[in-house]
Amino acid sequence: QVQLVESGGGLVQAGGSLRLSCAGSGFIFNTYAMLWFRQAPGKEREVAAAISWNGGSTYYTDSVKGRFTISRDNGKNTVYLQMNSLKPEDAAVYYCAAGTRYFGAPNWEKNIRYWGQGTQVTVSS
Repeated sequence: QVQLVESGGGLVQAGGSLRLSCAGSGFIFNTYAMLWFRQAPGKEREVAAAISWNGGSTYYTDSVKGRFTISRDNGKNTVYLQMNSLKPEDAAVYYCAAGTRYFGAPNWEKNIRYWGQGTQVTVSS
């Protein structure tokens, strides 16, 4: 069956870094765009970053530009999110997702076909 398994979340101090990983299985990974969404308590889920099927195109929401980097290794069926200079407002559950297109504004979730279970990122001030 289809699985997206995230790892790498945890507690970090403000200004620190974390690298999230998401391993996909049960579907043809290199034919899907991959996205990282996040949801903070009391807020709607939002897209943080996205990457096209071949890694040639990326998207970042404004609040993470210059600090987060999304990448993928299709040989390992894995997508990554390198998060640097973390801020308390980055704290959220981060979800990996596979979609039919990497850029899905304004209704990002419409194009999502598979979701991971989420990994918690906590940033202490």
